[in-house]
Amino acid sequence: MSNFPSQTLECIFNKYPPPKNPSFSYGTAGFRMNASKLDSVMFSVACIAIVRSLSCLNDSNEPQTIGIMITASHNPPEDNGVKIVDPFGDMLPQNWEPLATQLSNCSSYKDFESIIKPLWIKYSSNTLNKPASLVIARDTRESGPKLLNICIDLFDSLTNKYITYKNFNELTTPELHYITRSFNDSSFGIPTELGYYNKLSNSLLEILKLNNININSLINTTVDAANGVGADKLISFLKTSPSLKSKFQLVNSNTNDPLALNVKCGADFVKTNQKLPNGIDSKIASNENTLCASFDGDADRLVCYFFDKLNNKFILLDGDKIAILLSRLISFLISKLPSNNLKIGIIQTAYANGASTNYIINDLKLPSICAKTGVKHLHHEALKFDIGIYFEANGHGTVLFSDKFSIELKKFENDYSSAKTLLLLKDLINQTVGDALSDLLAVIVSLSILNIDANEWSNTYHDLPNKLAKVVVKDRNMFVTTDAERKLVEPPIQKFIDELVVNTTFGRSFVRPSGTEDAVRVYAEAATAEECQKLSDEVVKLVENYS
Repeated sequence: MSNFPSQTLECIFNKYPPPKNPSFSYGTAGFRMNASKLDSVMFSVACIAIVRSLSCLNDSNEPQTIGIMITASHNPPEDNGVKIVDPFGDMLPQNWEPLATQLSNCSSYKDFESIIKPLWIKYSSNTLNKPASLVIARDTRESGPKLLNICIDLFDSLTNKYITYKNFNELTTPELHYITRSFNDSSFGIPTELGYYNKLSNSLLEILKLNNININSLINTTVDAANGVGADKLISFLKTSPSLKSKFQLVNSNTNDPLALNVKCGADFVKTNQKLPNGIDSKIASNENTLCASFDGDADRLVCYFFDKLNNKFILLDGDKIAILLSRLISFLISKLPSNNLKIGIIQTAYANGASTNYIINDLKLPSICAKTGVKHLHHEALKFDIGIYFEANGHGTVLFSDKFSIELKKFENDYSSAKTLLLLKDLINQTVGDALSDLLAVIVSLSILNIDANEWSNTYHDLPNKLAKVVVKDRNMFVTTDAERKLVEPPIQKFIDELVVNTTFGRSFVRPSGTEDAVRVYAEAATAEECQKLSDEVVKLVENYS
């Protein structure tokens, strides 16, 4: 397959020409922006995905399958985005991101070909004339079908000589990650949507059976699906697991109205505003033995919450709380086993509440590692442990289990139900990426095995008052950070932030550029809500001087 399809690529490139002065950047979540600007980017991403597949060979020197996911997650309905998924369900390697940026910013086909052709020929020469392999999917955004069809236009033009692909149309982001890995690793699962549901359902039901838990005793869960693809997929999952159906109530499931996506609902709305979403009132959220949960637009984030009727208060159970709940469960199960040397670590970002970090270190006696924002950074750090638990405060995260974990636990599985439970937990939790549905099922299992309710979970520790503010700026690249994004290098205002923090009780604040838009995030926390608000306002003023 050494022939380079120059004529075909040029035809599609000219069909979806880039803007006059392109300035695209492949960031933490791939490319993400107003959907009207993405046509040329889709062509670039499709070409990069082909080359990436050709560069990743299996043991038979055949190209491995690469995924393309079209989504803008928690962004407003008018936005969309696209990202590449690597063979084992992880993100595109960081050293490929500059290539993605460079190709998307080519204003002529001549420039585009000068970059892509040498790579295409280089990698295709090693594949024994086998075509690239891709899977592609989108969420429910109105712009999704058009953007997906740009990729399909290219794929169909290239024919099977160059590429084989499977279009899954609507999927959640975690489903696409799962399917991508399953195409490359048959031991991970069956590479279909039904295979994904069955893996979750079978592992969940087996865990309940092992631990003598009756389905009727599970906590009742009301799910806010953000009017996104997670609504349709939760319904599909429950069809494969009818015994669980009575334990779930679904709200914000209107995928027929594209303008309703993430509007006053969803994980980002609940986390940012720290209040109930549309569709869930305080009466629902305060029902006994009830937990509320919100997905985001592509169902890779989860936050949980309830309403404390006694104190008339909304109680948020965010990514930090989820990480610690899963840590408690895993530590509890491991404590039931004979002595072992499994290493557990919890990976957080600078957004993690200081109270959660203190609990991890002082109560759980586990290491807390701070990584840069973005799951690709947390994922990398989590791989260093036998059990790596990582969650961003926004609810995006998962648990990674090493090969050593499986080897060690299989020694005990015939004699200890806790060992079997841990091995099944490895199947229940989607290790390729944060997964709202998978994580929610793990939360429900954790509460049942630990025999605690949502209120007891919330009282594990108490968050310091915190606030996340956004400042729109002309160029987010002006803001340069270090120390896992906890310190500013540029502009020169860190010393002023430090002075404000020192003068605040339990104060902490940092500034970092957004990974998806020209904006800067300002995080602040303090001993009281009043001090937190004051600290936030003062740091925002510092940033606004450079906006």
